[in-house]
Amino acid sequence: MRTSIATVCLSGTLVDKLHAITDAGFDDVEIFEPDLIAAPQSPEEIRALCERLGLGIALYQPFRDAEGVVEHEFARVLQRAEAKFQLMDRLGVDTMLVCSNVATATIDDDDVSADQLARLAERADAHGKRIAFEALAWGRYIDDYRRAWSIVERADHPALGVCLDSFHILSLGHDPAAIERIPGDKIFFVQLADAPILSMDVLSWSRHHRLFPGEGGFDLPAFVAHALRAGYAGPLSLEVFNDVFRQTDPARTALHAARSLTVLQDALDVGRLASDSDRHSDSSSEPLELDQVELKAPDTDEVAALLERIGFAPRGRHVSKSAWLYAAGEARLVLNEHNVSIAEPRIAGFGLRYAEPHGAASRAERLGARRAHRRVLSGEADLPAILSPDGTEILLSGPDSGIRWPEEFTGGRGAPDPGILGIDHINLTEPVADIEEAVLFYSTALGLTRESAAELAGPTGLVRSQVLRSRAGGVRLALNVVPPLSEQRPAARRHAQHVAIACVDLPSLLTRARARGLRTVPVSENYYDDLAARLDLPDEELVRLRSAGLLYDRDEAGEYLHCYTETVGTVFFELVERRDGYDGFGAANTPVRLTAQHAAA
Repeated sequence: MRTSIATVCLSGTLVDKLHAITDAGFDDVEIFEPDLIAAPQSPEEIRALCERLGLGIALYQPFRDAEGVVEHEFARVLQRAEAKFQLMDRLGVDTMLVCSNVATATIDDDDVSADQLARLAERADAHGKRIAFEALAWGRYIDDYRRAWSIVERADHPALGVCLDSFHILSLGHDPAAIERIPGDKIFFVQLADAPILSMDVLSWSRHHRLFPGEGGFDLPAFVAHALRAGYAGPLSLEVFNDVFRQTDPARTALHAARSLTVLQDALDVGRLASDSDRHSDSSSEPLELDQVELKAPDTDEVAALLERIGFAPRGRHVSKSAWLYAAGEARLVLNEHNVSIAEPRIAGFGLRYAEPHGAASRAERLGARRAHRRVLSGEADLPAILSPDGTEILLSGPDSGIRWPEEFTGGRGAPDPGILGIDHINLTEPVADIEEAVLFYSTALGLTRESAAELAGPTGLVRSQVLRSRAGGVRLALNVVPPLSEQRPAARRHAQHVAIACVDLPSLLTRARARGLRTVPVSENYYDDLAARLDLPDEELVRLRSAGLLYDRDEAGEYLHCYTETVGTVFFELVERRDGYDGFGAANTPVRLTAQHAAA
């Protein structure tokens, strides 16, 4: 199946967009008319550029307000269309999208619309062109693809077919199954967009909130499957209106878009309609557990001191790099000072353990992940590594390699605190412009399952949090969107990320850690007063929590105790204790943490 994307999906000039679309691997492009009108290049120059790039022009769009009009108005429609057909000759494109009338229709009569579209198709045919008629969800009279097809069928012209747009069909809740009753050769074009399920007027929803496949709530595999079963053989094309995507780097957005089509095609290639859980049914594509977290800085002494106060012990220095391993229980953190270009400590990468790491790396690459190039000397573990869209390095280890690589660190000392079990989860931050791309990457390239997002109040605005995890629970990853006001804060507190450390008997561990000098984020007295009012906790438990400075949450399965350390650079640590199967992240307590950290910044 050929892939296509509309230029409206991307930022930049038309030439910028065409280069980005080509570099991302698309076969075809839809030229959005405003992009061509604004371009200084002639249609012939754009055509020549596409030919040099090997990029087909699959569609010219949109032509508006063409049918359902009085006859003298339709004469002007034909004049406009004649000019566009001549333009399409110069551009080298044979199909034009005609939208159902929104502004000028005054006749709600299928016979009239069919007659006018047939005459428009006759003019198109004279130029060797085709008309793909699309029912807009906000069309004045025609807003249902089934009615659009009925009108096209009544017009009965070989140069007239339908365009099926997933947003216009699924946003109104129309059943896409009837697509299979349309002959495949009369489906001239298929446009795809996902979207979050929102309750708002459909025009604003469409113009500002469309997403790429796999990022919203529409069942696009089912939608496309209906078109393919009808016999559609044209390109699958993305048409995504989104305020964020039209402001971000076009090359990165195009890669993001291409990844979404690869994921969609994977769901189709298995020969069945795949849900999110089905797509990762192959256990070899899903990570088993977190192997390690890497923090980078020119000087990691402050982070090292914090880890030792928590209860980690240094395992030693790497045999060939300026890097140190700190370990406790199954938790391993690498402090790396090798080839560092950043000023403050930050989470630079993490390791995941797979049953087949090289196969997982190859799958991630096919989904658009870049390979990370690492210097590996003889005798060192050569782990495959990939880069997330923001450059976070992800090392993929196997059942054996995950055991061997720590042996490259020598000269350790001391014993870790026995209360530390391992790494519970990682929390990364993403700018609002990058969150959809990041979620799609981590859920597809790494084989994680996406859970519902939450919005949490903080002093600088709402924090959107998206959790991803492996189905078995060995890997938990939370992505937080940075509020705009947070971007204006000092760099050292702007993008604070954290590593959550799983513990047993957290109150006792905290007593030992504080004796080693650990300081945790303070908790207000108001919090404990509210806790006493909300939850039926024994008095002695409330006293214990208050005296230890611990936050508390519970669900139907169990309880969650946690606290946060001070922030070093852009990193802090969370100490957590899960009791009796608790599976959340203490989200209700996030505003307390954000407020305390904001006050300390």
